[in-house]
Amino acid sequence: MTGTTSDPQYPERPRRARRLGIAVLVCTVPALCAGGWFGWQALADGSRPAAPSAAAPSGTAPAPAPAPSSAEPAPASSGPAAGGPAPSGSAPTGSGPLNGRTVLLDPGHNPGNVKHTTEINKQVDIGNARKECDTTGTATDAGYSEASYTLDVVHRAREILRQRGANVVLTQDGDRPFGPCIDERARIGNQAKADAAVSVHADGAPSGAHGFHVIMPGKVTAGAADTSAIVDPSHRLGLELRDAFKRATGQPYADYIGKDGLDTRTDLGGLNLSRVPKVFIECGNMRNAADAEHMTDPQWRQKAAEGIAEAVTAFLAGGS
Repeated sequence: MTGTTSDPQYPERPRRARRLGIAVLVCTVPALCAGGWFGWQALADGSRPAAPSAAAPSGTAPAPAPAPSSAEPAPASSGPAAGGPAPSGSAPTGSGPLNGRTVLLDPGHNPGNVKHTTEINKQVDIGNARKECDTTGTATDAGYSEASYTLDVVHRAREILRQRGANVVLTQDGDRPFGPCIDERARIGNQAKADAAVSVHADGAPSGAHGFHVIMPGKVTAGAADTSAIVDPSHRLGLELRDAFKRATGQPYADYIGKDGLDTRTDLGGLNLSRVPKVFIECGNMRNAADAEHMTDPQWRQKAAEGIAEAVTAFLAGGS
């Protein structure tokens, strides 16, 4: 047998050297291979493109039983809703009159709410009452959902505001299973220390009702709610939004609620719990044929976004 001490072809000293060389080789080759693999992996990871972000939904099925009014629900069952991912923020892409300003945009409802009715029916505290976490929202007769409409308009408005220098925070971006609940929507704006906040909705009134309206907070001091400091600036924001939205879209004031396109309410958690100037806009009635025709038109939705962005710009650039 070769490699033994009795084999004359392999004297003792050469055999030891040979064994040492084999041992070094055995230890070195795996290390080199491992190092090469990790080096390749690092290069590969560095060259891989980032995973694409989820696109905004272009449409969702209508809710089985759309809420008659989409601003916020009436009281129902109890219990807090589960949380979701952190709110999405978008850094400015340009420089302009909104440099250093933070704007909260709140797309009403969530495309996933329709699959999570148990969760969104649970109640949350809004200071002076308890209300459902959220609703599914409404939809046109043809099935275009409010949740799809609000996300689309908010995405368009976000882009305009970012180009003007604003940091834009969204309460949701279709990136969570449901919600957030109405109390969390307010909390997101508070935590962001937003300079202005706009919640975008579309109404689900009777089909004969027509037009848009802006909802502003009334004075509420109860429990966790205290709107004392935001009533006046929110009213100014509401006036700017009403006028700019009408100019941009040509949409008339609502003929079924409020007065001259304005309404004040104290039963909406998103307003009651806000510590920053905030208003809602019901851009039209999705159950009305004329309003629905507008809201399903991408060009009109761009005008709606421009109206919202113009109002926020005027409110903030004016020193508010």
